[in-house]
Amino acid sequence: MARYELGEIRRSAAVTTFGPGAIVDFRAGDATISAVAAGLEQWDESFPPAGMLNEQAVREERLQKKLGVKGFRLPPVRDPNREKDAERALPAIRFPQWLQCPKCDRIAKVDEWGDEAGRAGLYCQKCTSETPGRRKVYVVPVRFVLACESGHLDEFPWHWWVGHEEGCRNKRFLKLESRQAGLAGLILGCSECGAENSMDGIFSKETWKKFSTCSGRRPWLAGAHQDCNHHPRATQRGASNLYFPVIESALSIPPWSDRLQEALGIYWDPIINIAEGRAVFIASLASVLGPVLAELEMTPEELAAEVERRVMQEEHIDVDNLRGEEYRQFTGGTYVQGLDREFEIRPQKVPASIAHWFSRLVKVSRLREVRAMTGFTRIYPLGEGATEKARISLSNLGWLPAIEVRGEGIFLEFNDEAISEWETRPEVMTRADHINRHIQADWNEAHSAGAAPPRVITPRFLLIHTFAHSLMRQLTLDCGYSSTALRERLYVSNDDGGMRGLLIYTATTDDDGTLGGLQRQGDPDRIERTIVSAIQSQAWCSSDPLCIEDMLAPEDGLSLAACHSCVLAPETSCEEFNRFLDRATLVGTPSASTVGYFRSMVEDLA
Repeated sequence: MARYELGEIRRSAAVTTFGPGAIVDFRAGDATISAVAAGLEQWDESFPPAGMLNEQAVREERLQKKLGVKGFRLPPVRDPNREKDAERALPAIRFPQWLQCPKCDRIAKVDEWGDEAGRAGLYCQKCTSETPGRRKVYVVPVRFVLACESGHLDEFPWHWWVGHEEGCRNKRFLKLESRQAGLAGLILGCSECGAENSMDGIFSKETWKKFSTCSGRRPWLAGAHQDCNHHPRATQRGASNLYFPVIESALSIPPWSDRLQEALGIYWDPIINIAEGRAVFIASLASVLGPVLAELEMTPEELAAEVERRVMQEEHIDVDNLRGEEYRQFTGGTYVQGLDREFEIRPQKVPASIAHWFSRLVKVSRLREVRAMTGFTRIYPLGEGATEKARISLSNLGWLPAIEVRGEGIFLEFNDEAISEWETRPEVMTRADHINRHIQADWNEAHSAGAAPPRVITPRFLLIHTFAHSLMRQLTLDCGYSSTALRERLYVSNDDGGMRGLLIYTATTDDDGTLGGLQRQGDPDRIERTIVSAIQSQAWCSSDPLCIEDMLAPEDGLSLAACHSCVLAPETSCEEFNRFLDRATLVGTPSASTVGYFRSMVEDLA
């Protein structure tokens, strides 16, 4: 298969928006190229050495234990100044294989179009020959593809859809022309037998029950197929529901945030695999570990003892509650250790004016986050209809792709007494129940009726999530960060002594993460003004009264009083794809002010 240079994507996007299995659009001169990003085996093949021996390997012990891997790999970067990198690139496979001429409206597979040596773009020979100067008329990817809930991806069955007349042998060109607005006016036809069919109804689930079951095709994994009992669905090639990356993340907290493992590098695994005589083994490596011991200011015996401590602590990692460990760090005071350089917090006194609503304020001067991609889903996000992840590698490679980001932030803990009283109010519980009914309905549509969905949205979650969005919007005004540079991390649970906090932080892969402006906003006098301004801004939305009366709520019913004018945030900033938001939980509604947790603050500001 021919190989072409397609373009570049951001490093972080290779693990999120455009990770393995995602469809990516590129420009190759005047041509548009659509391709699906290849799986992890291609990372090893294109950027050796393979696995955790690669120079781009990173570790995060808590996340490793939860995901059952030995470590993570950063998306590879090609250095144009290194000769060995000249031919390196992450591969992508052209998809869909069906292309359309924008001039004559014909559609056909790739081998029916003209190509140019050394170029990825294909062109329509017929239209090019009729164009003055024989200027190339490049074909473009078709708009529709097939996908299923198990993550499979296939070509749209054009010949099946057109419904050829009996005896028609046309297996090459069809015509897809728009005769009027809408899908009903988009007509697929065969010039040989005259068969025609509009594209109306292609997005209906009922339509595809007439089609055979899913082919199980996985073009990002070298075209591997998998048995599948789902019926496929038609979707637009660039639809937002065609790719939902499944991301697991963890903050590096003590003792996992120190520089011990980073300093040891590739010697970490051999050292921890020595059950006895670890100090002797380290001493035997003195010639190569000398600089490391000097950097850490340790003797071989001290290093062995420190490694032993780490190994013992790893056995007690709670893989089911990584955020609980982080929450305890934020609420337990400052951690100080000579080796630590990835986690630094500074508890602050909560200003008296907001102490009724908040019980703890922490400036996070330094943090590190590792976000690992474990798979992806299509049609539905995982847990919201989708029950299984699509694989991003054919076999378990012992590592997963990840990005490593450093930044700063502000942690706030809600007042336990205040939030416990608020969340038991009947009018508050009614709003959360409204969202949960929609979650149940969506779950019933994709599964057997009566089965319980995997999550329940509580009033506490609605409040903390919505407040996180309003705080991010205000912080972008107060400290100058772009809205995409800020991100939320929610700590919410309803068990005894449950979590009730949030972290707003600047964990980005560029310089926005380390400017220092955000943690400075955690000073008591500054955060007081910020919170008051954030709540004041939510008391009125430019889309009111439609917004506050839930008349702008999305059709899926997973948010209530929320729109782009008040609380919606960039999707890179939100953990929940801008769902489960309700501004009324902050400020109340005209008919029920007690729904608002900050109701008394709003009244004081009025």
